[in-house]
Amino acid sequence: MFQIEDTLVSLDLIECFFSCDLPNCKGACCIEGEAGAPLEKEELKILCKILPAVWNDLSTKSQKVIEKQGVGYIDISGDTVTSLVDGKDCVFTYYDSSGICGCAIEKAFREKRIDFIKPISCHLYPVRVTQYKNYRAVNYNRWKVCRPAELLGKKAQIPVYHFQREALIRKFGTAWYEMLDLCAREYLKNV
Repeated sequence: MFQIEDTLVSLDLIECFFSCDLPNCKGACCIEGEAGAPLEKEELKILCKILPAVWNDLSTKSQKVIEKQGVGYIDISGDTVTSLVDGKDCVFTYYDSSGICGCAIEKAFREKRIDFIKPISCHLYPVRVTQYKNYRAVNYNRWKVCRPAELLGKKAQIPVYHFQREALIRKFGTAWYEMLDLCAREYLKNV
């Protein structure tokens, strides 16, 4: 692993490959799992603020869940996460005509209706950041639903950290990402 500022970065971000393959996975990362997407403190307020802009993109079931319990809840680990529909779909999901699950927040962002792309945990996925007392751990979360993305990434030779460049810069800043890139290039020269 590498240490960059207060982060410990797993070598998996450099050694493993990834590129989302929505036609094959159908957006399963927004459907599967034990809880909703992790939210940072300020993100819950942001989601409440942008809700009117995405409301019409949400399913009736999602709207009912939000009306009953809000856009988020505290999970069994004590973390704030997005609410779920029927214990699986994030309340901000929608399905296109080919059955691919998408994010209504990102859709509204791409259509320039809002200026928030999506929660950082979603934007970073499959990268996960865990906060400890004195440092943050930055890891690649391998999951069977993302196997098509691993295969596509390997075929195209796209390391996880390249695929997640925009999100990593959003989370840690450009200087941090440039240091990661430099470390990765030096590491790969010696492998």
